[in-house]
Amino acid sequence: MELLSTIVDYALPFLFVLTVLVFFHELGHYLIARLNGVRVEVFSVGFGPELFGRTDRAGTRWKFSMIPLGGYVKMFGENTTPDEVSQASLSDADQNVAFHTKTVGQRAAIVFAGPAANFLLAIVIFALLFVFVGQPFTSPEIGKVHPDSAAERAGLQTGDIFVEVDGRDIDRFEDVQQIVVLNTGDPLNVVVDRNGEQLQLSARPKIIERKDRSGNVHRLGILGVSSKGRDYVHHSPGTAIWRAVLETGHLTVGTLKAVGQVISGQREPKELGGPIKIAQISHDFAQTSPDKLLWLIALLSINLGLLNLFPVPMLDGGHLLFYAYEALAGRPLGERAQEIGLRIGLALVISLMVFVTVNDLINL
Repeated sequence: MELLSTIVDYALPFLFVLTVLVFFHELGHYLIARLNGVRVEVFSVGFGPELFGRTDRAGTRWKFSMIPLGGYVKMFGENTTPDEVSQASLSDADQNVAFHTKTVGQRAAIVFAGPAANFLLAIVIFALLFVFVGQPFTSPEIGKVHPDSAAERAGLQTGDIFVEVDGRDIDRFEDVQQIVVLNTGDPLNVVVDRNGEQLQLSARPKIIERKDRSGNVHRLGILGVSSKGRDYVHHSPGTAIWRAVLETGHLTVGTLKAVGQVISGQREPKELGGPIKIAQISHDFAQTSPDKLLWLIALLSINLGLLNLFPVPMLDGGHLLFYAYEALAGRPLGERAQEIGLRIGLALVISLMVFVTVNDLINL
């Protein structure tokens, strides 16, 4: 019974988070498809046999399926080429609602709408949090410089105010943390205000390995400074939206930087996580507070949007790559080339899924 209880404790938050992410991703595809006059036959959360669902007036089957690890939107004419559609015995009405009879721009917009919906979801969540919970805000003033730290060796002092780090303007102490934590030991250019005078220093963060609450090991950069204390600032709706856009942008850049570090070998691939790791983190955040879980959903939504934009066939980014070729060449990429690309993409996606799952199991 204890094992079953543990599985439920971890599975429910994970499935909730995944369902929200998948639903909004597929909703993006669905809405722009309908806006462009494409008939959507199926909107599914999950794969495999249907558990339950309903068919709306437009003929779309909305359903939950047995395997809750993803989802899809099936559009009429999605898996056929324009030539095949025109040669098929379709009525004019059917051709008007087929995906592949739409212009390359319309098809690209429909595909891009999925990742865009994930970024929009993150912005909405952050904006709501910044209005009702408040945005974490810590003055960029240094409250303490720890002995024998990178900050002390760089010449930073208590009372210094961060102005710029690694070319990025600093508004909050959290901005410094976001930059330093992703550093892999490279020197950072630091500009501080000391008694009204701006000084330019160079600091090389120390790299440490730290375990999170689930036991996962992360390599983090630390500077060795503490803030003067954290507060939460409540914003008006307009300001909250703008702050949410900035937060989403910073996290997107940070995620891309972290991925680049893994690819270049600056970070170990074992830091990549899969469904088990996400389940662990979802459980941990669900045990804290609802706003922490919402923050996690926003962060994972950004990651899902980015992942789907990678130019790998089978992902939205791969389809956008094909459409870019079609727009430039004036004709679609050959069916044989697309088929080879999709097979390579499928192999890459499956390999990544296997790798991160094995990673998760090793780090349990």
